[in-house]
Amino acid sequence: MTLYEKVQFSGHDGSQLAARLDKPTGKIRAVALFAHCFTCSKDIFAASRIAAALTAHGIAVLRFDFTGLGASEGEFANTNFSSNVEDILAAASFLNEQGMPANLLIGHSLGEAAVLATAPKMEDVRAVVTIGAPSTAEHVTHNFHANLDEIREQGTSQVTLAGRKFRITKQFLDDVADQNFLKNVGHMKKALLVCHAPLDEIVGIENATDIFVAARHPNVSFLSTMPIIF
Repeated sequence: MTLYEKVQFSGHDGSQLAARLDKPTGKIRAVALFAHCFTCSKDIFAASRIAAALTAHGIAVLRFDFTGLGASEGEFANTNFSSNVEDILAAASFLNEQGMPANLLIGHSLGEAAVLATAPKMEDVRAVVTIGAPSTAEHVTHNFHANLDEIREQGTSQVTLAGRKFRITKQFLDDVADQNFLKNVGHMKKALLVCHAPLDEIVGIENATDIFVAARHPNVSFLSTMPIIF
């Protein structure tokens, strides 16, 4: 059985971010912080299933909606990769205030890229898990490649992602182009588990290889499994 509570905290710009804190019924062995994928939310199946599995093993999990997404306040069009990093740090600060510092960081897709950029700044974190993560923040622009010229020329464009409309601005493109989080991965001195599906058509498995190689230390593992089709 899992205990959970809806919580909120201030994000990078003061907007209130919606979050869910799942706790095991027994002793808490560790605390995990989960960052969701680009334009997703804390309530996607992957996040809820991972949280359920971890709490069953005594690990509490905080998952939250980035600024402007899900139930969180704020304007998505004003966010970028750097603001995601700041939101993760704000989530970590919230956990610290609860007396539950994060020991484990988990991220999915662009959320994991932000986690890799954040991890070196978090002393309490002992391990990081990537799930389908790109090796560059700029990789996310492949999701709206057809709109890139319009964004650069007009400063903004409305794009459709997974059937939903989002406004992407030029400042977002400039910000992701300026990121190079891999340079710090090899120096973060934390255990790293790289998880990636070999047939991922959105983020190719070569991205996982880049992250694994960049780690440059023995405490790194690679997990790649094929789906089972009946």
